[in-house]
Amino acid sequence: MTIILDVIVNKAAQTVADTTSSTTGVQEYDTLSLWDLTVKGGPIMVVLGVLLIITLYIFFERYLVTIKASKEDQNFMINIKNFIKEGKIDSALAMCKSNNTPLARMLEKGISRIGRPLEDIAAAVENVGKLEIAKLEKSVGYLSTIASISPSLGFLGTVTGMIKAFYNLSKSGNNIDISMLSSGIYEAMVTTVGGLIVGILASLAFNIIVGKIEKIVYILEARATEFLDLLNEPVS
Repeated sequence: MTIILDVIVNKAAQTVADTTSSTTGVQEYDTLSLWDLTVKGGPIMVVLGVLLIITLYIFFERYLVTIKASKEDQNFMINIKNFIKEGKIDSALAMCKSNNTPLARMLEKGISRIGRPLEDIAAAVENVGKLEIAKLEKSVGYLSTIASISPSLGFLGTVTGMIKAFYNLSKSGNNIDISMLSSGIYEAMVTTVGGLIVGILASLAFNIIVGKIEKIVYILEARATEFLDLLNEPVS
């Protein structure tokens, strides 16, 4: 009986040892890092990496600019209206100059034209508004371009990767090895994914910034209308 128990115990210990060894073997497999994906994906991945950096830079830079431009002081327009009604044009101009916002610069131009025909004032305000919007849209077009070309670059990497795979296969003769195909197919798949990721991120960044700029356009148009209506009010 003791001999049988010893055999069972030895078998259990051997099973545990085999399981541990198998688990250890699984843990020794290499894992792919972001750097591996970039390097093994070929030169197209380097280009996509640069485009991703440009996308992130433009997005965060424009995002901060639009956030600052969209902030609106509720008392600003009230004070401007009161100054104009009281004939304190210099005070209104000084208040506009102290506010570094597109709205303040637009109204400053209109206030400086008070006394001229209303059509001239409206044209001046509109022109400044267009210039301010153009400043906000600086570099935003690059996001749209990157969103368009990134998937195409990924597809280009796919084509070159498959060409590489079949070229290696043609040179192998009868000594066909799966590793000859794997490197080319690896490059083809990685560049496809990379191109789609960069394209999606650039498209998302573009839409977010455009949405914020449209909000600022609405604010400028609304305040410009208020300003012109104020000038058009009959003098009591």
